[in-house]
Amino acid sequence: MTTTTDLTPLLSALRHIVGDSYLLTEGDLTGYEQDWRKRTRGRALAVVRPGTTAEVSAVVKACVAAGVSLVPQGGNTGLVNGSTPDDSGRQVVLSLGRMAAIRAVDPDNLTVTVEAGCVLQVLQQAMEQQGFLFPLSLAAEGSCMIGGNLASNAGGTQVLRYGNARELCLGLEIVNAQGEVWDGLSGLRKDNTGYDLRNLFVGSEGTLGIITAATMKLFPLPAATLTAWAAVPSMEAAVTLLGLAQKHLGANLTGFEAMGQFALSLVGKHMPQLRVPFLGDADVPYCVLLENSDSESEEHARAQFERLLETAIEHGVVSDAVVAENIAQAQGLWHIRENIPMAQAEEGLNVKHDISVPVSKIAEFVSITDGLLREAIPGVRLVNFGHLGDGNLHYNVQAPAEGDIKAFLVEREHEINDIVYRSVASFDGSFSAEHGVGGMKVHELEQYESPTALAMMRAIKTALDPQNTMNPGRMLAA
Repeated sequence: MTTTTDLTPLLSALRHIVGDSYLLTEGDLTGYEQDWRKRTRGRALAVVRPGTTAEVSAVVKACVAAGVSLVPQGGNTGLVNGSTPDDSGRQVVLSLGRMAAIRAVDPDNLTVTVEAGCVLQVLQQAMEQQGFLFPLSLAAEGSCMIGGNLASNAGGTQVLRYGNARELCLGLEIVNAQGEVWDGLSGLRKDNTGYDLRNLFVGSEGTLGIITAATMKLFPLPAATLTAWAAVPSMEAAVTLLGLAQKHLGANLTGFEAMGQFALSLVGKHMPQLRVPFLGDADVPYCVLLENSDSESEEHARAQFERLLETAIEHGVVSDAVVAENIAQAQGLWHIRENIPMAQAEEGLNVKHDISVPVSKIAEFVSITDGLLREAIPGVRLVNFGHLGDGNLHYNVQAPAEGDIKAFLVEREHEINDIVYRSVASFDGSFSAEHGVGGMKVHELEQYESPTALAMMRAIKTALDPQNTMNPGRMLAA
C-alpha cells in the first residue's frame, strides 16, 4: 500500500499544475473539511483549486496515476455530507470556486453558459441585469455554486413552475474519472444522439466525474411577481388550496410553500425582527406562502390572487390571508420561510428529513407519521415545512423542550429516521427529495432502493470510474 510520504510527488505535481497559491496543505482548512451542518470533519491530503478545465483535467490525471481519490467541492453547502473528505488524510479536495466565469449569454436561444464555481446568487443577479430570469432559488443561494447545484440536482422554491436543476440544464462540460474532457455544452433543446450523458451526470453527486461548466435555460423576467401568505385550518386544506391555485393561476403559480405553526414559532422566538403573520393562532396550524409571477401586469396578477383567495375563503380552505403590497413586504414574507432552518438550529440539534410523497398523500402521511413519532417519543416537537407544490417536505424532528438535546440526537436519531423513512416508503415516497444521498444516507439507499436499481447504479459507477477515484463512499456503499 502507498504510504503518505510516497505522495510527495503527487503534491509536487499538483503544485506545478495550479501554482503554489492554489494548493492548500496547511493552515485552517475547516471550510473545506467540515460539512455545512458541522456534524462531521474530515482530513484532506490537500485542497487543490484549479482555475481552468485544463487544470482540472491535469489534476484528475495526476491523482489517478497516484491512486488517490478526489472529492469535488463547490460551495460545500450540501446537507448530506457529500462534499467533504474522509478522515484518512489521503483524499484530495478539488474546489471549483476559482472557476466562476459566466462564459456566454445567448439571448435568442435563452441560455447562459457558466462555470461550475459561479455562486448561484451571482448568476441570478447577472441575468436579471440583462433582463432574464434564472429561476433556481434556494436558501443557500448566496454560497452554493452551480456545479454543486447540478451535481445534487438542487430543487428549491420554484420547482413547481421551472423544475429542478436537471430541467434547467441543456448541456455540460465534464472532466471524467480518467481526466478526459467531454464538451457537451450545446444549448440544444432537442438532441436524440445516443444515451443522455448530461442527465447521467446531473444528480451524480461527484461520483462519476466533475462538472466544470454548464449551459442553462433562461426565461424572460415576469412583468409582475406577487406574494401572498394564507392561513389554513389543516394540511388537507393546504393541499386543496394548491389545487385551487393551480386552477386559477396556471403556470403563473411559481411558489407554494407550507409551514407548520411550530416551525413559524421558532422564527418568532429566535428572530423577533421578522413579523410572522398569524403567529400563535391556535386555529391556524399551517400557513402557506404563494407566489404568482405574471407576464402581463401587476394589476392582472393581483386580480388573479384576489379571485383565488376569495374562492378559497368561501370554501373554508383559507381562514385569512395577506397579499404583499410591495417588494419589501414580499421579501419579508420570504425571509420568514427561508429562516426556518436557521431558527431551528438556534433552538438546538435536530433530526432533519428531506422527503417527498405524492401531493395527494401528504396530509395522510403527516397525520400518521406525526402520531407515530409522538407515540414513540412523548413531547417530541415537529418542524414541518417545505415545498408542498412539488410534494417535498422538510419534515424535521426537534427534541422535547425538556431534556438533554445532545443525548436525544445520539440516542434517538436512528429510531426517528426508521419511523419516518418507513412511513415515507409506505406512501410510495422518497427519503431524499432534493438534498441527495451523500455519505449520510448510503444505508437508506441500500435499504429502500430495489436490488435491480442498485445493480444498475453500481454498473454505471464501475464502467465510468473503475478505480473509484471520484468521491468514493458517497451515494453507493464502497
